[in-house]
Amino acid sequence: MTIKKDASPVVSIDAKPYAFSFPLKHTALLVIDMQRDFLLAKGFGEIQGGNLADVQASIAPTRKLLEASRGAGLTVVHTREGHVPDLSDCPSSKLVRQAAAPDNTQHKLTIGERGELGRLLVRGEYGHDIIDELRPLPGEVVIDKPGKGTFWNTTILHKLKARAITHLIVSGVTTECCFATSIREANDRGFECCGIEEATSGYNDTNFKCATLDMIHWSQGLFGFIASLQPLLDALEPFGDARGSSASTPPQTPPDFDGDLAITSLQKAYKKGLSPVTLAETLYNKIEAYQKVDPAVWIHLESKENVMEAAKALAAKYSDRSALPPLFGVPFSVKDSIDVAGLPTTTACPPLAHIPSASAVVYNKVISEGALFIGKTNLDQLATGLTGCRSPYGITHSVFNKDYISGGSSSGNAVSVGANLVSFSLATDTAGSGRVPAGFNGVVGYKPTRGLISFRGVTPACISLDCIAITAKNVSDARTIWQLTEGHDEEDAYAKPEIAYERHVDSIGPQAKSFKFSIPPAEALDICSHVHRRLFNETVKRLQSLGGTLTPINWTPFQRGGELLYDGTFVSERLASLPDGWFAKNRALLHPVIVELMDKVVARNSSAVDAYRDLQAKALYTRQAEKVFAQSAAGTDVLVVPTAPNHWRIDEVLADPIRKNSILGEFTHCGNVLDLCGVAVPAGTYPLAELAGTKEAGVLPFSVTFLGGSRMDASVLEIARRFEESFAPSS
Repeated sequence: MTIKKDASPVVSIDAKPYAFSFPLKHTALLVIDMQRDFLLAKGFGEIQGGNLADVQASIAPTRKLLEASRGAGLTVVHTREGHVPDLSDCPSSKLVRQAAAPDNTQHKLTIGERGELGRLLVRGEYGHDIIDELRPLPGEVVIDKPGKGTFWNTTILHKLKARAITHLIVSGVTTECCFATSIREANDRGFECCGIEEATSGYNDTNFKCATLDMIHWSQGLFGFIASLQPLLDALEPFGDARGSSASTPPQTPPDFDGDLAITSLQKAYKKGLSPVTLAETLYNKIEAYQKVDPAVWIHLESKENVMEAAKALAAKYSDRSALPPLFGVPFSVKDSIDVAGLPTTTACPPLAHIPSASAVVYNKVISEGALFIGKTNLDQLATGLTGCRSPYGITHSVFNKDYISGGSSSGNAVSVGANLVSFSLATDTAGSGRVPAGFNGVVGYKPTRGLISFRGVTPACISLDCIAITAKNVSDARTIWQLTEGHDEEDAYAKPEIAYERHVDSIGPQAKSFKFSIPPAEALDICSHVHRRLFNETVKRLQSLGGTLTPINWTPFQRGGELLYDGTFVSERLASLPDGWFAKNRALLHPVIVELMDKVVARNSSAVDAYRDLQAKALYTRQAEKVFAQSAAGTDVLVVPTAPNHWRIDEVLADPIRKNSILGEFTHCGNVLDLCGVAVPAGTYPLAELAGTKEAGVLPFSVTFLGGSRMDASVLEIARRFEESFAPSS
């Protein structure tokens, strides 16, 4: 066993046909089908004539492997084979073949018929679930699969890529069937796989196990590797304490809260005994102090008493610190266009305020994972604007300098995270609203592919372009929130299907670290301030040093697609999102800049012909953008742009609100029109004096955005994470 200790430890263990090396951060334990139906008496396996003594031999070793993997912080994925109750996902060949065999005297029961553990291999039945000894912990992935392989007709490839997994350690049953099939499927998709000999077994190990394992590692690892359990346990053991072993006992005296609100840091602190009550107490002292610095962050701030009660309820509900949900006690805010039951949703527009009886789907998801709600944040009115200067609830400012804009429309979201008042915030993005304010406050702003996170329960701006955005402290935290909140919502008219084509993984060799990136042409970058242009040039050099190859592209679809948003008829959808006649009746109550914008929309008197032409242009530019991101020699992996061309003072924006706002969207507007995903990432700071041309003290943040094609979120996030990591000090 050898261990390479650095920012991303790489472990190597003896295996067949040669040593198996795997990076801890990018490795998952895959536990195949450890279900009652396959492992217990009277289950499907025994009915089929399986030898239970053989197959049960894998339970104890798998438990040891599972505990060691959890302790070392590996991603854990469980699978369950079974079918929906109406068997519509079960092919007839699987349903009847064995029972219909001419010489069959073994059994006459088939899938779906009732046995002593319930209907055989049917989801929701007692026999379908995982045995008690190996039950999944909160936050671990459970994949229900209709076939013997794990990748057919499931979301596992997407979920592994979303977690940046490239290597799999595989265990489970049965060796000759689902175990081997899953390894072969994973191999086809580019994963490096290692099966653990003692942690897998079948119903006839004497005849099949050795041959099956030999076929996997035959011919210099044709399908993968095979290793013994003990060397792997020895290799994982040094990482158990560092990552927080699930078997560890919390100390007698709970630790103090150290102020680090990153999700991974809080997860470790809570496992060591930190109380969410302690966090809430400390956090509210900071929130109250920051209100003197910037009183415009919140539209609704939960009372300290309410948050303390919620924290106490969490502590009581999850007393077992080894089985905490992934967002246990993690504080968050939401943009005040997102519904929280019983609280007004204002969209920074009091005449449009309403009190919903149900919360938004995305809010409910993070609450169900243990998150701690702190309040609703300020925004540009009607979620229209990129400056943060268009709200009747006040103007927020950058956490870096009180004279400089926070960005919008998700202004309060970014400030609440940048000022260390919450760990993450749920925002929205229509034209760059989740990216620009993140850039101006030194945090990460992630706009997933539209339709991956439900938009139900959110007041729309342009419903055909809107999407949920995530503001977080770092890329990994943004990715965590995405994983926990995404999912197909059949009630959301714009939701994307859950299963889609996913590209393969490059897990080893030069391809594992190399990527192609593209940038706007020089003439497009001329709009940037001199300091933003300088730092963007440095970004290009940094990406090249990380293995990126600068690749030329056709910039036209991004430029023209972005122009469609406000120069075309799509802006009319902002009026269409309001009730009929509402604008005319309430114009005197709106922010003057919003009134000016809406008046210009009305004055255009756009026709249906204009709208259809823009829809046709959108389709054309979207298809052209797809070609830019094509999986081909001419395609690129990511388009990298400055998040914003400039960072203005508040008084500069107030003096010229519409033109300044338009410039801010130069590199963001195309994202929603062309159905791209994007993540804004801090890319250093610069002296304020360099931007202002004066002797002003202090610094401002610079940010770049990584844009990718529709549903390329996992790949884009991983390149962004590597870029972010390159700024971390060497350990």
